[in-house]
Amino acid sequence: MIYSKIEGEGKPLLIIHGFLGMSDNWKTIGTQFAADGFQVHLLDLRNHGKSFHSEEFNYEIMARDVFDYCQANNLEKVSIIGHSMGGKTAMLFATKHPEMVEKLIVADIGPKFYPQHHQIIFEALNAVDFSLKPSRNEVEEILSKYIPDFGTRQFLLKSLYWQEPGQLAFRFNLAVFNVNMDEIGKPLPENAVFNKPTLFIRGGNSNYILDEDFETIKKHFPDYRIETIPNAGHWLHAENPKLFHEITSSFLK
Repeated sequence: MIYSKIEGEGKPLLIIHGFLGMSDNWKTIGTQFAADGFQVHLLDLRNHGKSFHSEEFNYEIMARDVFDYCQANNLEKVSIIGHSMGGKTAMLFATKHPEMVEKLIVADIGPKFYPQHHQIIFEALNAVDFSLKPSRNEVEEILSKYIPDFGTRQFLLKSLYWQEPGQLAFRFNLAVFNVNMDEIGKPLPENAVFNKPTLFIRGGNSNYILDEDFETIKKHFPDYRIETIPNAGHWLHAENPKLFHEITSSFLK
């Protein structure tokens, strides 16, 4: 079973992180929704965070994990917020199990195919040799040679942990991602449709959802709305958490 952190009482709200992320990235927003009267389930997808590692890694299997999680926790009807890879997983889950989903929120990802664009990040992560027992500072120094952006480095370093005294490791399953890199960009199946209310939120500075993508979105999600958070990139929920919470909570009411 995938790992989760549950907070609050009320209607169930699942929050699903993006690629190389984990539930902890959503802790602050999760606490806000718990205060709003939701029972918040912050999930770690397989091969991420505190969830199990597996050789199998694709959207079908991740959507199945979410279904199994709902069954195990007696969640018959949920709303979902999914960011990036978590958004694609949420889209697929909603189209497969529409009776279980009340409202769907997708943060900065569309249903379309995305070409591979994580090469530099993979180079950086694979350059870290944990057998040399590097310190946190040394890991950051290695990453900084490839990734000049401080925010991206900090995001990746959140998954760094002490496996045992003196031995750091990444929580995510880099070995499996190296082999299955192309799975991340795969589109939603051609015939996948979810007819209930769906909100897409994009960052004004992000190129993940373009105006020309609206037609494809409408085909899969006829009852859709698009909101844009100005001056925010792909990590829009971290860059402008206040506006992100305002937009999402008003949609969920």
